[in-house]
Amino acid sequence: MKIQVTDIESFKQKALQWAAAYDTCCYLDSHSFKDPYSKYDLLIAVGAKAALKVNNGSAYEQLEAFRQMHTGWLLGFFGYDLKNETENLSSANTDGLEFPDLYFFVPEILITIKGEELNIEGADEHILQTIQRLPLVVEKQQMPVNFTSRFNKQEYVATVEQIKRNITRGDIYVTNFCQEFYSEKAFIDPLFTYRKLKDISPTPFSAFFKWEGNYIICASPERFLAKRGNKLLSQPIKGTARRDSDEAKDEILIEQLRNHPKELQENVMIVDLVRNDLTRCAIEGTVHAEELYAIQSFAQVHQMVSTVACTKRGDISDVTTIRNTFPMGSMTGAPKVSAMQLMEKYERSKRGVYSGALGYFAPDRDFDFNVVIRSLLYNSTKNYLSFHVGSAITYHADAEKEYEECLLKAKAILQALS
Repeated sequence: MKIQVTDIESFKQKALQWAAAYDTCCYLDSHSFKDPYSKYDLLIAVGAKAALKVNNGSAYEQLEAFRQMHTGWLLGFFGYDLKNETENLSSANTDGLEFPDLYFFVPEILITIKGEELNIEGADEHILQTIQRLPLVVEKQQMPVNFTSRFNKQEYVATVEQIKRNITRGDIYVTNFCQEFYSEKAFIDPLFTYRKLKDISPTPFSAFFKWEGNYIICASPERFLAKRGNKLLSQPIKGTARRDSDEAKDEILIEQLRNHPKELQENVMIVDLVRNDLTRCAIEGTVHAEELYAIQSFAQVHQMVSTVACTKRGDISDVTTIRNTFPMGSMTGAPKVSAMQLMEKYERSKRGVYSGALGYFAPDRDFDFNVVIRSLLYNSTKNYLSFHVGSAITYHADAEKEYEECLLKAKAILQALS
């Protein structure tokens, strides 16, 4: 059912509040960023007719069967530790959240918006009246959250220097080293926190995901993998610079990022890794970089983004395509397995959903998944609140600057909770 909507912003606010009242919901907001590959400006899925919740071991196999059983919409996420299912890896670090490694659900109601056109599945037009009549709840005052880091600054800097010694030895070329900030007694309103995060940091792969009292509050700027017809595309981000309120200074920061040897080196290494991953799913000779070193500007930071694409082989399923390319190269490093092994050694907590992917499989066999970064993860039963930040470490990395980059990436999250 297709309907014209005029006041999109008002509808979005009320629809988010409506969706958050369900036990299970997924709210994906592109914030109208210009993206030639985006099919929807907004996607809302609520209620679970069926769900799959599993940990690594046979997760992809179970998802394959679940996908064959449910050929319509599936919304959900892949956790980073699914790497242990596809490679000879393990994870023994602290896990305060206790989220599953994979969760997908079949929605009862699904709403999409593109431009001013709204489409509803699983309900009639009366659902719009229900949403539009909702009074917006006034924002609540939240108690401040005190976070603890798994690393202090000195420990972080010392660990980066150890990683650089691994690079000098030739164990790896580049890696993504991450640290967790957490609170074990956090009492937040997830809906209001997401609203504030959206206002502070609108991003093209923003998400609010809820199931069984658990929440993913996401302001991701990065696409992991999408399928459009028989085309696959990935858009790794590597390279970060702060924004400046002075327009002239901001332009200088963009140019510095565009020409910074270390940032260019990071980006091209990951592009090569993504190209290699895609060859496992691609028709021979079709993998190529559509765009290198593009600069995208967001509220908090400038990012260097490249686009890698290929034509998908017809004999490989969508789930196998994800399996062959996951986790995403921008969050691992190169060589991929060696980098993941080392980060398990140096990091002090499981990444879980962080460094994973969240998104949808559609009835037309397309799919789209983000990279779960710039995100708050909340277990409301345990009152455990967590976010990770990371940065790419190469031979030329300056440990002090990498630490500052981590804090820059955390800025919007901390503001949303202040």
